[in-house]
Amino acid sequence: MAKAKAGKSIALYFGSFNPVHIGHLAIANYIAEFELVDEVWMVVSPQNPLKVKQSMLANLHRLQLVKIAIGEYKKIKPSKIEFDLPIPSYTFDTLKHLEQLHPGFSFTLVIGSDNLETFHKWKDYQRILDNYSLIVYPRPGFVGHKLLELSNIKLIDAPLMEISSTFIRSAIKSKKDIRHFLPPGVWDYIKEMHFYEK
Repeated sequence: MAKAKAGKSIALYFGSFNPVHIGHLAIANYIAEFELVDEVWMVVSPQNPLKVKQSMLANLHRLQLVKIAIGEYKKIKPSKIEFDLPIPSYTFDTLKHLEQLHPGFSFTLVIGSDNLETFHKWKDYQRILDNYSLIVYPRPGFVGHKLLELSNIKLIDAPLMEISSTFIRSAIKSKKDIRHFLPPGVWDYIKEMHFYEK
């Protein structure tokens, strides 16, 4: 397990957040309040220019939605760190870059339990396991994984979240009023900008 470092303890929650919804915020809020971290950084993953998806909002729009969603809550912060890194971005490279920028900070990776199944396919996955702690939030249907036997991986007792950004986008395209699935202000911004309507 990685040794604790002086300074802030940061949980890094990566995602496309396309768009950010109450499920994302509930998980980040849970980790900020119930786990031994000082802050949760919501790291907005950049759009891969080689894999452009029509439904993927531009980087800065998704970042703005995350900023709106967080509001004045001080324990969660938006991060655009990967916007300035080479595409495609790899988690281990981002972690090393953050350590260079914040040498006194300790970073923990936040992933969903579904990602444990493919974690061995991640670039430099063993180096991540050797150098960082992981916080794993449960997905519906999760029954366990051998990686949870490692001392630096913790499965948290967070509420199960079945809301997905895919569902949100599909509902908006179908002209459904789903404002209560989104943090205050996010729905208004999406409607104002006519995002996901086509």
